[in-house]
Amino acid sequence: MIVADRKKIPEIRDMVCRHKRVLLVGCGTCVTVCLAGGEREVGILGSAVRMSLKLAGHTGVQLDECTIERQCEDAFIDVLAPRVKDYDAICSLGCGAGVQTLAERFPSTPVYPGLNTQFIGILESQGVWTEKCLGCGNCRLGEFAGVCPITRCAKRLLNGPCGGSRQGKCEVDADRECAWQRIYDRCVALGTLEQLDAIAAPQDWSTGIDGGPRKVVREDQCIVGLGPKA
Repeated sequence: MIVADRKKIPEIRDMVCRHKRVLLVGCGTCVTVCLAGGEREVGILGSAVRMSLKLAGHTGVQLDECTIERQCEDAFIDVLAPRVKDYDAICSLGCGAGVQTLAERFPSTPVYPGLNTQFIGILESQGVWTEKCLGCGNCRLGEFAGVCPITRCAKRLLNGPCGGSRQGKCEVDADRECAWQRIYDRCVALGTLEQLDAIAAPQDWSTGIDGGPRKVVREDQCIVGLGPKA
């Protein structure tokens, strides 16, 4: 799940106040699940932004709302396309991928982000989401008993914990679980503790974000004659 957090109302107001007609667009997938940008949140945010615009003296801005199934796929944006021509700008409550997909689909329409995309994570408990994956492109969960030290260790250590771990907690934050304590406990439970005797190789960061935007091409899934787009 891509977890997102709503931007502050004044920040959204200041982005859209220069336009006459603005369409607030929600997304029905990840941001709906993390209670940040689904149909319900679009309704609540729309009311709050309209009130903020009015209080700031921007009474000439019309803010309308809609939600589509997914903002990151053109096929779902087709439903939205006929409406966009009637608006001066879009405020997207999709993740960063959704915002950019709308911007590419509607090049002559300003598209503003209504959310801050946070991380790839899971629902830990009601109302609490925790980061689990950096999307580094070189998954090593098999080496570490299904626990990612690159994401979950504050220092991204690959060969055991630092000297500051105490009673299963991280020295950086007393409320943060020590990833290496979890790795050790998992290996004990699985009977694979000996695998930690091997020296873990340095992380290959060439598959990460430093080389620019990444792309995955599945030739077996591409439409004949139209792909792959290398």
